[in-house]
Amino acid sequence: MQLRLSEEERMIQKTIRDFARKDLAAVADQANLDAVFQDEIYRKLGELGFMGVTVPEEYGGVDLGTFCLTLALEEISMVCPATAIAVSVHNELANSIVLRYGSDAVKNKFLPAMASGRSIGVYAITETEAGSDVSAIRMSAVREGDEYILNGNKIFISTGDKAGVIIVVARTNADDRTGGLTAFLVEPNFPGFSIGKTEHKMGMKASTTVELVFEDCRVPAGNVLGSPGMGMKIALGALDGGRIGIASQALGIAQGAMDSAVLFARERSQFGQRIIDFQGTKWKIADMAVKLDAARLLVYRAARMKDAGEQCSKEASMAKLYATRIANEIAYESMQIHGGVGYTEEFRIERLFRDARVTEIYEGTSEIQRLVIAKKVIEEYEQAYPS
Repeated sequence: MQLRLSEEERMIQKTIRDFARKDLAAVADQANLDAVFQDEIYRKLGELGFMGVTVPEEYGGVDLGTFCLTLALEEISMVCPATAIAVSVHNELANSIVLRYGSDAVKNKFLPAMASGRSIGVYAITETEAGSDVSAIRMSAVREGDEYILNGNKIFISTGDKAGVIIVVARTNADDRTGGLTAFLVEPNFPGFSIGKTEHKMGMKASTTVELVFEDCRVPAGNVLGSPGMGMKIALGALDGGRIGIASQALGIAQGAMDSAVLFARERSQFGQRIIDFQGTKWKIADMAVKLDAARLLVYRAARMKDAGEQCSKEASMAKLYATRIANEIAYESMQIHGGVGYTEEFRIERLFRDARVTEIYEGTSEIQRLVIAKKVIEEYEQAYPS
């Protein structure tokens, strides 16, 4: 695995780092306090090419791949993890699904606007009874002439109220639990589509989370992604990239939390010396550094494997499982180092502490990641040591 960044990768990293620490940092704290989605930030990210990282140049993208997206998500998340949600979902789920499964007409119509950031892509699978279990989706899609009629609700959809394009998985065959799902590309101006409840969350407040309502929503048959019955394959196939994206987000949260801890500990004094000079603080910092490096290796490996076209479900789940866990652990220890002031909104660690928690839940809970990893490991042993 290539661990060193190429010259191009270092340049990309610097570009997004400069943007995050200047433009994004200038609005992030207030955006999260006000729970406001920053449209201008996403427009600027589009101008820099970061809304079309995985899209080929023929559709207006920059075609840099998952690893460069990982670098971008890490830098963005150090400053504002909520912003990284839309960037990750848009690139690794929406753009990738349209590129892989959309017809030529669909790709030519939607990808240029998506790659530029003018149209934000959203991924809608979750329902009240369907989260980790995609096969439990109940939202219906019935063919009627040249259209499908969609009925049902999707919940907990990130930036759903800002979507230009929505990837929706619905049930087209009630008798086939896994093969009866179909993926659709829905535009928010379609008759029968509306925004329902807006969630008020513990963290990630600058990213809106909403319910999507489909009441006899008419979708052209040409907007089917892949073919009818491919919904399960499309939904599960996109998860490797999505999990690498959230692992990258968690990596950025962990790095931001550690940076805050070290910089604060250098300035804060107790009992006549800086708290960074206490052995207890040093041990906390050492543990943070080890966990952070281990997580970064796992995340970078998974991203490199995906770019190489290698099977990486196990590695993506390992990266997400570990990176999200250590993001929470490092945020916890960073707040401990900050003491009482870390519990106030004046310090960024308060926000990072809250933002970290959901990373172990969305894009597959930690429990689901363990199931994926165990399944792959057992399969490898069975192949290596057949009975």
